[in-house]
This record gives sequence, structure tokens and C-alpha cells, in this order.
Amino acid sequence: MNLQGKVAIVTGSGRGLGLAYAQDLAAHGAKVVINDVDEATAASAVESITSAGGEAVALVGAVGSTETANALVAKAVDTWGRLDILVTNAGVLRDTVLWKMSDEDFDLVINVHLRGTFTCVRAAATHMREQGEGGRIITIGSPTGQFGNFGQTNYAAAKAGIVGMTRTWALELARAGITANSVIPVAATSMTESVPFLKEYTDALAAGDPLPPFARKELGFGTPQDVAGLVTFLASDEAAEITGQAIGIGGDRLALYSHPTMIVTEIADNGWTAESIAAVWADKFAADQQSVGEKIPAPPSA
Repeated sequence: MNLQGKVAIVTGSGRGLGLAYAQDLAAHGAKVVINDVDEATAASAVESITSAGGEAVALVGAVGSTETANALVAKAVDTWGRLDILVTNAGVLRDTVLWKMSDEDFDLVINVHLRGTFTCVRAAATHMREQGEGGRIITIGSPTGQFGNFGQTNYAAAKAGIVGMTRTWALELARAGITANSVIPVAATSMTESVPFLKEYTDALAAGDPLPPFARKELGFGTPQDVAGLVTFLASDEAAEITGQAIGIGGDRLALYSHPTMIVTEIADNGWTAESIAAVWADKFAADQQSVGEKIPAPPSA
């Protein structure tokens, strides 16, 4: 995976998953624009790359606004003369149940995740099209956006929306040779520290202990570094024919998500009434109703 001569922007890359993506891209030869809201954190991330022989610069700012998106693209182009890869990783959580979620909780998460992805991709894609050499758009989704999750109305909406936008961009950018894919990561980060069923494993990693096979294989849960290889692969020439996909990764597990599809269909001459739907539902549809939420396997008994 030789990314020599390529320039990447990774939003939210001061720590956690974003930093792992940036470091792995740099290790494969890409020059990287680091982005974080904290100046010291961004500087530390740049140092981690340059001290290892890579090239990186930082732009401090919160994603969401067009101004930040344009500034990120300008930073890449002004520093290295081009832009080839965008990874939209920046995110924030404000978890609470529907009836307790404030407008501010909802709007902040939507602005950072959904609008921030949109504005950054718009700015990057505009430059990539003008540059005329193709490019790679890599957005970051979540299992919550695929399945839903209790207490995450705002986050689920944003992450589902990101995948929907990415599939649309794959269509719109194809003629320009720009691919667009979503990565669905599962890893130990500040965002997963509060998940009860993962606490045993996040504590183990914090203590420097290895994860058991159940966590890495059945749960697909690991470190940020376990996820980074997929981002680098999608950024490379090896992935030139891959676009419009949602790809999950975590621990030892790599997975391709299906696109939504109709799984049961019935035809009624002259259309459907409420009564005719009720008459056919139990016999034709009920058995195939889709579950809600991700089904987590039970850990092995001691």
C-alpha cells in the first residue's frame, strides 16, 4: 500500500481512531493534515508522525462549518500542492433517551457528525474534481447507524445519514474517479468507555492486557490500530474499484454490510387498504420483521 505523493486530511485526528488512521496513512507514505479542536492535542499528533519520519501539519478547529472545511482543504493544498484523501472522523456524543434529549444535544451531534461530514466532503470533492486525478473519500459510520442503539437518537441519525450520503456521493463522483466508502469501526476509544458490555474489555486494554478471542472475533472489538488498515487500504490504488460500500472492522473481524433491500413483497390489484394490509400481514410479513438494535452474542461461560 504505497501512498507516496498522496496528501490526506483526517478530521478529529488528535487522538483515538482518527490518530490511528493518520499514523497509518503516514506510515504508508501519505502526507497528513491533522485536525483537532485542541491545539496541544493536534501538535502532539503531528509530533507522533514527524518523529517517526512522516510528514504532517495541523489545523485546529471544530468541523461543521463551511469555513473549517475550506480551511482544511486550503491547508493541504497550500502545504503540499494537492489533496487525494479525506477521512471524516471527527465526532462527539451527547447520549440520552429521546424524552430527555435537548435541542442542543441533538443539534451538536448532527452538526459535528452529519454536517461536518457534508461540508468537508463537499470542499474536498470540489478540489479533487478540479485537480482531475481522482481521489478517495472515506467517511466514518457506526454500528449504531446500522442497527440503532438505546439512548443515541442523535448519533444514530447522524451515522445512518453519513452512510446514505456516502452512497449518493459514490454515484455523483464516479465519473471523476473519486471513490466514496464508509468505514464502520468498533474499537476501544473514549466513545466506547461508557458502554457497559464492553467495560471488561476496555479495562483490560487500559491495563495493558490482551483481549480474549471472544472480544476480538465474536464482538469484533479491538484497538484503534486494528481499524486503521482498512482506511489505508481504501485510500490506496488497490481499492480503486471499491465505492459506495459500508465496511465494518474491529478486532479480528472484517465485514461487508448489505445495502437496504426489500425482503418481502406482495402485490394487490388496485392497491392496498389498511384492512387488506392487516389481512395479509400476519401470514406474509410478520415472520420476516426486522429486529431492532445490534444482537450481541453472550460471552462464553467461565
